[in-house]
Parts: sequence; structure tokens; C-alpha cells
Amino acid sequence: MAAPVRTTAGREVRTHRAWVPRHVRVTRAAQEHPHAAEIVRRCEALGTTDIELLTGDRITGVRGETERETYARAKATLAVVVSPDSARKLDPIPPSADWRVDLARGCPAHCQYCYLAGSLTGPPITRVYADLDRILDNLDGYVGRGNITSTNAERAHEGTTFEASCYTDPLGIEPATGSLAAAIAHVGTHDFTGPVQLRATTKFADVAPLLDLPHHGRTRLRFSLSPWSRFEGGTDPVASRVAALGTLAHAGWPVGVTLAPIIPEPGWEQAYADLLGDVADAVRGSGTDLTVECITHRFTPGSKEVLEGWYPATRLEMDPEQRRTKRGRYGSVKHVYPDDVMAALRTHVTGLVEDLLPDARLLYWT
Repeated sequence: MAAPVRTTAGREVRTHRAWVPRHVRVTRAAQEHPHAAEIVRRCEALGTTDIELLTGDRITGVRGETERETYARAKATLAVVVSPDSARKLDPIPPSADWRVDLARGCPAHCQYCYLAGSLTGPPITRVYADLDRILDNLDGYVGRGNITSTNAERAHEGTTFEASCYTDPLGIEPATGSLAAAIAHVGTHDFTGPVQLRATTKFADVAPLLDLPHHGRTRLRFSLSPWSRFEGGTDPVASRVAALGTLAHAGWPVGVTLAPIIPEPGWEQAYADLLGDVADAVRGSGTDLTVECITHRFTPGSKEVLEGWYPATRLEMDPEQRRTKRGRYGSVKHVYPDDVMAALRTHVTGLVEDLLPDARLLYWT
């Protein structure tokens, strides 16, 4: 069990037990990087006994006899690999940040709406990159070149922004990897040619190991919050995440709330009012820089197929007939809420943000 998070009112809220991978596979190429040894040390300390140093760079032995067996084994596996060349050719990540930087790919949680389902190929293994120093050193070449937030008048003071949670939950795997702490310390202390900010979103709450890091205001940790925690298996309780947000806020960290995915379940109006009221209580008196990002639920035909295979008993609505089809530039399809539903959600939720968190900056609605 991770250390309890203490709220500003002094109440302890328990966090979920730290993820302990049952299987760790370290590729031959990864073994050449010092961070791989640190990951192995951490996993051994957590109690992982099935750790294999591979003689090649291919991860095998994950598939089971059924899709369910494959899913379960993959979710319990941490592969320590070297990042592909494409991971160091950073892409813009609108509307969140100037650039996407990947510390890992994959997540141990079991969210029934998982945004990774349609974008990662093969069994859902968590792959962490051993060449962390090379990934972080690569950031220098992108400072001052962003055009998503750096050119936004309301956000330019954040500097060049780097989003580290597009394909993983870095805090969720942090006990096994140490990659997030290393990234925070690097960004906080490195002599960049201009202002920068590291951004990460999480559904976990064990922030105690991060509190004393030299972040120097250059990392914003945002907490993904939803009233519908029944769709978020293997994550920390929402109350724990809110408490962790308050802990960081009162410690002087820039923090954020990511309302995602926003879903109009029965009673949603009051549910979001209660949730944002809890956030207001947690940050009250901190004077911190707080942001809010709003992301409504959507799915693609591919993610729907994958998710219904992973979670055949899900009660999450994913009916294309109840949605509006949104097409991307290259013909991609997303199923989003109809205009009237979207308008009702936006009016109510953004109104709650304005009323309950008047000092927060609402960055975007999507």
C-alpha cells in the first residue's frame, strides 16, 4: 500500500497499492543504458521476481490462449526497451502542449474508455524507455519552436510545453520506473535557452516521492478526475487524487484538473458540481496556478472494438447511433456527442468552473 495522502483538513485518504509488474522483460539494447538497471532495482524492491534480461530485442511470451489471457498477462508485464527514432522526433499535441515527449507507452490501469485502445498495436504491454537521458537531452532542440501554447497569448508564459502523458500514466508506473522524477528534476534544473514546462496527467495519487524534487515551477501535474470511477479500474480513488492535487498546490506546484472523460450519466449535473466543489476545497488558500482542461468522451470504431473485447461487460455507452460522427483531416472517424448534448455539457461544466474555481484558467474544451 502506498503512503496515505493527507488532505488539507488533515484527513487521510488511502491510495491504491502501487503497481507491481509480475513480469519484467529487459531487451538487449535497453541493457546498455543505466536507467534500465534502475528500473530493475525498483522492480526487485517492489517484489517482482520474474525479471528476464533478454538476449535480443523482441518481446515474446505475452500472448495467451484467449484474448482475455493475453490482456491479463500484457497488463501485468513491463518491458524495458529503447525508444524508437520516431519518439525523438517530437510532434505537436494540440490543444494540450507544444510537443509530445514519451517516457513510456502503455498503462497498467483498466479504464473502460481507454484512449490508448485504438492507438497502440499488439497486446497492451507497458513499455518504458531505458534511454531516458537521450530523450531528455533531445528537448533542447525544441525549446522556442512550439506553436500550440507558446504562441497563445494566454499561455505563452508557460514557455515551451512538453506533454509527457499522451501514451502512459507516468505517475502510475513511477514506483517501477523512476522516469517521471528524473524528468521533473531534469526540466527543473537544466539550463534551457528559454522558459519551458513539463506537463503530465495522472489517475494516481502517490505524490509524496515527488514533493522535494527541484521542479522550480517547471512541471505541472494534472489530475484526471471523473465522477464515474466505476469505469476506471486499477486507479486511485478520485478522493485520493483530489487530495493529492491539494497537497501539491499547497506545496507550491503548478497543478491542474483534467475533467475526462466528461459523460452525461444520470445525475451528471450534480455529480460534476460535487466533484469541482471538492477540488475547490482542496486548493483553497494555496494561491497556486491552477488550470482546468475539459475532454468529453469519444471513441473510434477501432477503439470500440478493442475496448469491448477487453471489457465485454462494460456498461459504458459506445453506440454510434447515439453520437455525431466527426471526421479528421485524413478521413479518420470519431464518435462524439450530438451538438445539443455537447452544448448542455459545456454550458453547465464551464459554468461550474467559473463559479467554483474562479481563479483557475480554463485551457480548452474538446
